[in-house]
This record gives sequence, C-alpha cells and structure tokens, in this order.
Amino acid sequence: MSRLPSDRVRQRCRHSGSDGAKLNTSSSVFKFQNLIRISRAFMMEVAAPTQEETIITEGKAKVIYPSANQVFYNPVQEFNRDLTCAVITEFARMQLAEKGIDFVLPGEKELQKVVVDLSDNGEDCKMSTHENTPAPAERRTVTVGEACPEGLRVLEGLAASGLRSIRFACEVPGLQSIVANDFSTSAVELIKRNIQFNGVEHLVTANYSDARMLMYNRMGRNDRFDVIDLDPYGSPAIFLDAAVQSIGEGGLLCVTCTDMAVLAGNNGETCYSKYGSMSLKSKFCHEMALRILLHSLDLRANCYQRYIVPMLSISADFYIRVFVRVFTGQAKVKMSASKQALLYNCVGCGTYHLQRMGRAVPHGNNMKYSAGTGPAIGASCEFCQQKHQVGGPIWAEPLHDKTFVQKVLDASERNPERFKTSDRIEGMLSMVTEELDIPLYYTLDSLSSAVRCNTPSLLQFRSALLHAGHKVSLSHACQNAIKTNASPSVIWDIMRCWEKLNPVKREKLSETSPAYHILGTEPRIQANFEVRQDANPKSRRMGLKRFQENPEANWGPKARAKAGGGISTSLEERRKQHQNKRKGAPEDTSFKQFVCKKYKQGSCGLGDSCRYSHSLVDSEVESQDPSATDNTPAS
Repeated sequence: MSRLPSDRVRQRCRHSGSDGAKLNTSSSVFKFQNLIRISRAFMMEVAAPTQEETIITEGKAKVIYPSANQVFYNPVQEFNRDLTCAVITEFARMQLAEKGIDFVLPGEKELQKVVVDLSDNGEDCKMSTHENTPAPAERRTVTVGEACPEGLRVLEGLAASGLRSIRFACEVPGLQSIVANDFSTSAVELIKRNIQFNGVEHLVTANYSDARMLMYNRMGRNDRFDVIDLDPYGSPAIFLDAAVQSIGEGGLLCVTCTDMAVLAGNNGETCYSKYGSMSLKSKFCHEMALRILLHSLDLRANCYQRYIVPMLSISADFYIRVFVRVFTGQAKVKMSASKQALLYNCVGCGTYHLQRMGRAVPHGNNMKYSAGTGPAIGASCEFCQQKHQVGGPIWAEPLHDKTFVQKVLDASERNPERFKTSDRIEGMLSMVTEELDIPLYYTLDSLSSAVRCNTPSLLQFRSALLHAGHKVSLSHACQNAIKTNASPSVIWDIMRCWEKLNPVKREKLSETSPAYHILGTEPRIQANFEVRQDANPKSRRMGLKRFQENPEANWGPKARAKAGGGISTSLEERRKQHQNKRKGAPEDTSFKQFVCKKYKQGSCGLGDSCRYSHSLVDSEVESQDPSATDNTPAS
C-alpha cells in the first residue's frame, strides 16, 4: 500500500487560500468542501500497482495499466490528447471570461498579470453599459485541479482507462465536473483506481453506462454537458445523434474518427450508411473525410433545430479530429442546405467541381432560400473528356475558426513546456492559420501524372499561381497539397506551360489518355515560374514540425477491445499468422495419397522430397501397360 504525497495537498491549500478573499460566501463554502474532499483523497490509502501492472505517465497524469492490456494505450495518440487539452483550455478561458473569472495556468502567471492590466484600461468604457460585469478588483481566479462551481461540465463518453479525463482534471482549469464513462465493467473499475491514484475524486466520476443512453438522459436544458469528447474505436456515427442533443448551448463537441478506410473512399457505400455521404477515393480524401464528418454532424443537429460551427478540424496520422460548437436557432438552421455541396470528380485528370445543395440570397432585411442550381458541369470532363464520379454531400464552409485557432496557438507558444507534443501542435496550428477557406485541394504529383511530365517544385508552382493573381496555400492534411482560388482552367494552363518547358513525347500518348486531350489545347495564359519570396509560407520557412514522423513500428491504430475485457489480436500478429505458410509448413504425409501431376507430365524434379506421390504414378502407368500385365505367350 502507498500514500500519495501530502505536499500536493498543502500546495492546493495555498492556492485556494490566496483566492479565498475574492470569493463570495457560497463560493467559499464550495471551495472549502472541495478542500476537504481533496485532503481525504490524498490521505486515504491507494492500492499500489502489482508486479503484473505498469504505470504510464502522460502529461500530469499517471495511469495504471494491466499487463493483460485489458484497456489499450496508444502513445501516438498523445498528440490528440495534448491538442484536446489545449483546445478545451482556451474554450474554458473564453467561457469563464464572460463570467468575470480569470485563469491561473502554470507557465502563464506573469502573462496573466499583463492581461489583467490591459483589461483595467479597457473596462472603464464598458462598465457603464455592462453593469453585471464585475470590476477588475473583484475578478476571481481559478487554478488547475480546482473545482469551479461556474465551470464546464465535461463528458468523456468512451473513457477506457480514464487517462484523458484525468489529464483534463490535472491540466485544464475552470472545470466543474468530469464524467469518465465506459460500457465495460473492467474498464470502469480501472478508471476508479486511476482516479483514486491521481487524487482527482473531487473532479472526476467514473460511470458505467452505454454512452448513448447516458447522453440521452442528459438532454434537459439544465442537465446538458458543456464539453463532450467522443474518441471511439472506428466510427462515432452511432453516438452523434445523442451527442448533438446533450451538448449545451454553444458547447464544445470533440469527435475522433479512425475508420479512415471508410471515410477515404475504399467503401463509399459504407460511408453513406454511417455518415449520409458518399466518399471518393482521391488525392484530397483526408480533407474530404473531415467535410463528410462535419456534414453528418450538422445534418443530425438540424433535426433538433440546432447547427454546428467548426472551431478546428484536423487530419493527423491515422485519424481525423474535429472540434465544433453547437447552437440552437431556426433561422440559422435554414442556412444549412447552402453549406452542403455535391462533389463531381473527374476519374481521368482529377479535376473537381462543387455544386451547392441550396441557395441563401439576401432579400431586403431577410434571407431568401431556394434549391441549388445545376449541373455545374457537363456529362464529360471539359479537359480530358473522361467521366465524373459523384460524391458527397460534404461540408463546403470553412473548417476552422481562425480567431479561435490563433488563441490556441498563442497559448501554446507562450507555454511551450506544457505539452510533450508542443512542437507539433504549433506546427499544425500554424499551417491551419495559413490555409485558405477553400474546399479540397490538388496535389503536384497528381497534376504531373495527368499530363505525364516532370513535377514542378512546390515553390515554382505556387509562384506561378501568385504571378497569375491568385491565392494559394498549403494544407495540413497533405504534404504536397495546393489549395487555391484559381479555376481548374488556370491550373491546367499552368501545367501546359510547364510541359512546354519540360516536353513529353506526344507520339507516345494514347488518343484516349487525359494527357492527350489536356496538352492538345493551347494555354490561354503565359505562366511565370520565377520563384517569389512569398511563395514559401512562414511555417515552412521557420521549419516548424508540420507532419508526424513514424514514432515506432506498427504505430497505427491498435486492436479493438473485446466486449468482455481484454484486447483482440493485434493487426501485426494477425499478419504474422499468415506469413510463410508454405515455407514453414510441416511435412504433411496426407498429400502422398494424391498423384503428382508434374511427375506424371515428366516435369517434377523434386524426387523423394515431393509432397505428392510418385509411386502412384508408376503404378498407374504399369496398370495401363499391357506388356507388363499380359503373361499369355504369343501364338
């Protein structure tokens, strides 16, 4: 048996004592009760891990994992959890600032003073119109690990070991309560142990329930959660309906999808059954996956007169992750049809076009809504004469709230030691802030492959677009992506000009190939490939860590947890079961009952080592030879 160190109790008491003078009576009582619970939690004895168990430290949390891997841990997902902590921190800062509550975050104490001083200078002009806003001297502060009665109520629907919830309790200030839910009894028992082991009983509660039923039971206006985190194995589709109903007004919904084979176009019919959208196998499949998920979320929210506002949407490693706020409003819901679009993608050259599902046109002080017009294209591609495949509907509006993303990025830059993956968070968010709010992208290799020519450098192609007067950016979802507001005709004109500088052998091109049709048209513009200084984005110039390097072997998604506890056979183990079957197969004498066909044809050179029978062939030949069986003397 082991006891947790009592100096952490004293440290929390000091923090609470320093803020006590700023609280009203009810808040002081609430905080005093929290201190009692914290003290009891730290003083009570916690079962020490056994020799068969291991302790994994991530962030400020220490989690016990059984050696039997009843609940799996994937270290690659640390970036996911770090980013979630950063996003929820800024969301809580935003929400509590409206209530006159400030943050005290380790590493930001000095900056917090500057923020307060700046607010002192600007609050005077607002106090006359906002009487309920507390004066600067009366502003309260909350610290990490402290339960805030006006704070956020958080739900982790599929908690497994409870690591994510415990990290929220240990690293994110301004929280009122956290529910760590799972539908496995063994997982819930492990969550309870880890909560007690980290001393966060005053914030985190373990719960055994179907996540859907738990959320359906919290649909009341005063019972809803402020933050819901869904990180299932595979698709979250079955949880989305309950999630959009149980999230509070303006609450933050965090959703992860790891079923990228479905979302990226390998199984379009399965994607339609889960998300209500047809996925396409294409170069822009990862961004399309994000837009399919956002479309599905908005569609389900619309059923209840609610709509989503994406705050941050990323594609990383083997999954996608979106952070959206959910609001209620019948007028805004009517706009949703104009935010969705069908996608036409050419199977030959990869050119794509979007067709909005609806239209919203200003009409005086109101909006006039109507069906979308189309089709946006002809029956065949105007550039290569190939057919189109139809995908979607997808979300056609911005993926991110750039203002909010910048706040998360600034906070990460102010406190680079907060997370282990801070470098990647800064690199990823920097790319997000540079992205154009334009759906999908092209890739340099696919453009060059279509015309069968050498690939221009990234800076050359970006410079050509900038010289032509268009905007261009990279994408966090693909390393060699080109997002631009230029029309497809301009893009292919630039490729035609590039081909003139790097000619292909036209005589070898088939008349039915996309390259033959594209290069058969003269460009209408003269592309300039001289490299411009602004062609290289800031994140690339600074050498920020934008894309993940392989951290370890077999670092993708882990095996699915079994319903009764334990872990299924991992993917690599299943692959090994089917490797070298013939080379390492034991000698099987049962094949000796069959005739060797190659020996019968006279082509088997294995001799006695052949697993099939040669003697049966000889016997068969002898039985068919009349001279070997007929002993009657010739007359």
